[in-house]
Amino acid sequence: MTVCIDLLEVLKVWKQGTQFPAPEDWVFASPAQLGKLPWSYPAVWKAFQKAAEGAGIGKLATHTMRHTYRAWLDAAGTPIAVQQKLMRHADIRTTMNIYGDVVTDEMSQAHAKVVQMVLPKKAVNGR
Repeated sequence: MTVCIDLLEVLKVWKQGTQFPAPEDWVFASPAQLGKLPWSYPAVWKAFQKAAEGAGIGKLATHTMRHTYRAWLDAAGTPIAVQQKLMRHADIRTTMNIYGDVVTDEMSQAHAKVVQMVLPKKAVNGR
């Protein structure tokens, strides 16, 4: 999740430096369309790759963000029917089953606590 947060920070900084930095503006608003439409997919892909490299991730598929977006919607407590519509899935089963396996910070923290209870500190810390 940390990598996604790092990438999000890079994208936020990048967006703040654009002509269209308002929260309701497209992340990749097209200057040619006066911000009313997003850039074309190839232009978004290039900017996404630049942001991923800036976050130290390297190459990353834009589709990855769909899974991240679903995880953030879920973490925000968004009803599943709203998530389905926002993700433009025709079938709610796609939202739940394909994009449903999310690992939230809460899950990671809970897992870490269980590992600490089960494994000796020596094994966890590598000493």
